[in-house]
Amino acid sequence: MRRSIIGFIIFALGILSVSFSADAQHPGKVYRIGFLSAFSPPLPSAPTPVLDAFWHQLRELGWMEGQNMVVERRWAERRLERLPALATELVQLKMDLILVGGGLEILAAKQATRTIPIVMMTPLDAVAQGFVASLAHPGTNVTGLTLMTTDLNAKRLELLKETVPGSARMAVLMCKAPAVPGMDFASSEGWAAMQVTAHALGVQLQRLEVREPDDYEGAFAAAISEHAEAMFVAQCYFNLFNPQRIVVLAAKYRLPAIYSWRGWVQGGGLMSYGPSLPDLARRAATYVDKILKGAKPTDLPVEQPMKFELVINLKTAQALGLTIPPTLLMLADEVIR
Repeated sequence: MRRSIIGFIIFALGILSVSFSADAQHPGKVYRIGFLSAFSPPLPSAPTPVLDAFWHQLRELGWMEGQNMVVERRWAERRLERLPALATELVQLKMDLILVGGGLEILAAKQATRTIPIVMMTPLDAVAQGFVASLAHPGTNVTGLTLMTTDLNAKRLELLKETVPGSARMAVLMCKAPAVPGMDFASSEGWAAMQVTAHALGVQLQRLEVREPDDYEGAFAAAISEHAEAMFVAQCYFNLFNPQRIVVLAAKYRLPAIYSWRGWVQGGGLMSYGPSLPDLARRAATYVDKILKGAKPTDLPVEQPMKFELVINLKTAQALGLTIPPTLLMLADEVIR
């Protein structure tokens, strides 16, 4: 269960330990790729379907590590304060490209270099967070993919309301701002926009903020004490660091919860709605390929997800005493029975 969740979340923040290679712009040149992640390296035995999609796409494009590419991997191991130093280390190693995942990794890399191309994987909102000037014209050395956080959060709230139709109060499990010296980080979790959606649904939101592992039990207890009938689990660092803890507590407190990606549901969560991570992986690989073949980041528009997945765990629904509406089951891309 834990391995399933971690396998997906690791990619959500851009942890890629991959094999690459290609028919690059300069035949014979060995390109240097840096990977920067807030996470720890994945266990060798952990399933990695998303990473497999990324590797396959790169192989299709002709890239293979050890022939015309070397890969330098740097893992912060959940110590976010290490990211600036790790990014600086990659820059000093004269990378040709740096691949990053979430917001803090992007910010650390961007602060470390204004010239080395940076390909981002899963920032919540690259424009709102200041990583690029606009989707069409990034205007910096940063390009890649960005999530549609505001729209996705609205859809998740709607799905949760449909799943628990009588709910009038929902808890939102959010993260406190990471305390990283010298890094002013805008999380873009979209609280204000969520309030607007909740009002339209006739739901009152309860904001709960966490940072440390010990914060979660208290957060769930607070949700119950305030009569929350469902929970929205925000996509943020500390939640992504503690997936199994959250899923177990949701079961313990009998709170129907919605998550960002299918890995949570495969690990026992009730439901998820979000981008297809294998699709994002394949598209991220094309950015790496284009840049190594001579394209400039400023000429590559930032792209948003195109394929989305609704995943429902009927075993969890039954344990919670929930009946999933038939309309949702028909819409689901995967139903775990």
